[in-house]
Parts: sequence; structure tokens; C-alpha cells
Amino acid sequence: MALLVVGSVALDTVTTPAGKVEETLGGSAVYFSLGASCFDVIRIVGVVGPDFPMSEKRFLAERRIDVRGLVTGQGPTFRWEGVYGPDFGDARTIRTELGVFASFEPKLPENYVNTPYIFLANIDPVLQLDVLDQVHNPSWIAVDTMNLWIDQQRDNVLKVFRKVNIVFVNASEAKQISGKRNLFDAAEFILKSGPRYVVIKMGAAGAMIFGGDKPFILPAYTLDKVIDPTGAGDTFASGMLGYLAGSDSDLNFDSMKKGLAYGSVNASYAVSGFGVEQLREITRDKIDSRMDYYLSTNQLGAWKI
Repeated sequence: MALLVVGSVALDTVTTPAGKVEETLGGSAVYFSLGASCFDVIRIVGVVGPDFPMSEKRFLAERRIDVRGLVTGQGPTFRWEGVYGPDFGDARTIRTELGVFASFEPKLPENYVNTPYIFLANIDPVLQLDVLDQVHNPSWIAVDTMNLWIDQQRDNVLKVFRKVNIVFVNASEAKQISGKRNLFDAAEFILKSGPRYVVIKMGAAGAMIFGGDKPFILPAYTLDKVIDPTGAGDTFASGMLGYLAGSDSDLNFDSMKKGLAYGSVNASYAVSGFGVEQLREITRDKIDSRMDYYLSTNQLGAWKI
């Protein structure tokens, strides 16, 4: 099997209370690909500029990531710079240079269109809809979005939701798109728009999944120290969807709950280093070892999955 991701590939400059890193590998498609490649073959669709380090492209290819969909455009690679405050909350954006990403029009290679599992990372919903027109009968489709798209293109975001099986949003995005103040009401609104499941990410507080007989809430993996939260949401999705694709699991609520746990474990690796530092060495054995501890009474107690 294989799992397709369409999203951004970037060079990030990040400052957190733990320090600063410049021009480090980033982007939603990169975080997702590195985390999910421990479970299945990943097909990435994105765009970079001629200035993108060839060593990084080779590195991605060495990690069971098919880079034939990673094209080189005319212009600089997408760059983002952000600063996190003392509480590691949402980053304050210092600089965004879209470069070739500004004119990104995802075109799937011929051998990608029959990929059984699809993740549409956080890009313009018009582009997400374009990708959906290109794929042929996938087993399931998952999507992520952000407050910018909800604010500027709410109708298109909802149009995407009607065509997918799994929606990832954070708590503020769920409230924003639904107009509801209560997360349970917000999730019900999103479910009625079309998807089978809604995953609400709550950062250090964990995650919730809706779509079964009753919601399931899972606390985050406990860490002694956080270094950089950049890409945590995409890496969370990589664990959940990577597990589902790699195990060829049906989208029943039990498999979704286990996927939620794998998502938390993967995200714990991402935030433990700057950029994709910890994801460069991540393996399935390391993930499963941390998963075993996470599912122990030391971590989850009464949360049984």
C-alpha cells in the first residue's frame, strides 16, 4: 500500500525558549512524510526552488518517501520564520516568503493517482479540491486546514469536508468553522458537513475524536521538556494516518482510537527537537517502544484503547 501527502515543503527559521535554528527543513508535507514513513511508503507532492538542498531531497528519498511528486519550480523555496513565547503557544510569524509555493498547482504523477490513502495537508482548499479531482477511488481521505482558510474560504473548506472521511482541526478552528462555543457542538456540526470522523487537536492537553457512539479523549504523551512545537500537528496526523495505512485497518472507531495514540507518540518526537531533528532518526521500533510505555498505566491509567 502507499499513503499520499500534498502539502508544503519549506526552510524554516524558528526561535523558542530553548534556542534558535535557521533554514532548517520544514513544511507540512515534510513533517508528515517523515513520521508516516515509519509505517508505510509515502508519496509526497510539493514544490521547492533550485535553492533547496539536494542533500535534503536525497535524505527524504532514503526514508521510504517517493519524491517523484516533489517538483522544482522557478524561484526560491518557501521560507517561514516564527517565534514562540515562554509558554510555547502559537508562534508569532516574523516572516513569510512564499516563493514557488505562491504558484503551487499540485499535479499528481500518473503512478500516484491510484494511491489508496490520501492526506491533504494544510493548503488552500481550492488546491485540495483539485487534488481530489485527480485521485481515483481512494480507500479513505483525510484533510487538515487552518484559521486563514476558514476565515477567507469557509465555503470551500466545507466543500472539502463533504468529500473526505477524516477531518483534523484544532480547538479554535473547530469553533471558528462551526460558530459554536462548545467543542462537542462544534464536532457535531463538522460531522454533519460530511466526514465520518473529526479529530480535534488540543496541543499539550491531548486530542479528541468524534464519530463513534461517544467521543474519545486521549491525553498527550507526557514529556519532561519541549524544544520546538513546529510541525506537531502534522506529525500527529502522520502517526494516526500512518498506522491506519500501514496496518490496512478499517476505519472503525477502535482503529481510530489506536491511531490517535500513535499520533500522540509521533508528535512527542517532533516537539523534542528543533524542526525535524528528532524525526530524522525516528524508526518504527522507537515508536512502538514509546507506544508501549504510553499505553501503560504510568501514562494513560484508565484510558483503554
